[in-house]
Amino acid sequence: MTNTMPTPREQLAHQLAEAVAEALRADLAVQDKALLVVSGGSTPVPFFDALAAHDLPWGRIQVTLADERWVNEQADDSNARLVREHLLQGPATEATFVPLTTADATPEQGAAEVGERLERLAWPASVVILGMGGDGHTASLFPDSRELDLALATDEPVVAVRTPSKPQPRITLSAERLHRARRHFLHISGEDKRAVLARALAGDGSRELPIRAFLACPLGIYWAP
Repeated sequence: MTNTMPTPREQLAHQLAEAVAEALRADLAVQDKALLVVSGGSTPVPFFDALAAHDLPWGRIQVTLADERWVNEQADDSNARLVREHLLQGPATEATFVPLTTADATPEQGAAEVGERLERLAWPASVVILGMGGDGHTASLFPDSRELDLALATDEPVVAVRTPSKPQPRITLSAERLHRARRHFLHISGEDKRAVLARALAGDGSRELPIRAFLACPLGIYWAP
């Protein structure tokens, strides 16, 4: 007999999808468009699948990313590809997706165009969903990035990022732009991430653990083992 019980991470993904769908419906009841900012990586995949199954007015929903590797959208490690393959499926294909890359060779060259795209979206976002790495980074705000101070302080919507610990150049929404949302959710899994979050909550200093830049605002934490 096959065990069809969902795993804790699958249950968490469905709970997060319910919360995000409810937020989008609430905002669309009083405004024409609603913006959802999502993160990449492997953790959000079951959440994307669950949210795509919700009955929403997808044609009025805009989706963009918290950050992106500066790679072709067809690359295996493209966050845009992940969103297209797991979230923008079925009725959700009607959503307007705004990627963070251009045809330029570098994120420094493409940042202005990406910033212009973002300015046309329905800010404040209904929801920003953040992830977190074992080093305390969120979006592409890495503790070893030479652009971290700029990304934490600038009023510009995006920042080009070079990080010694990661092979590809990246582009990230600035902390100011990520803060520009009605709701923030942190979606993480594993005991190691829980330990990092506990350390972040126990101290201060966003340069050491950049996730701390978002702990002072209301933050819904979605965690599973």
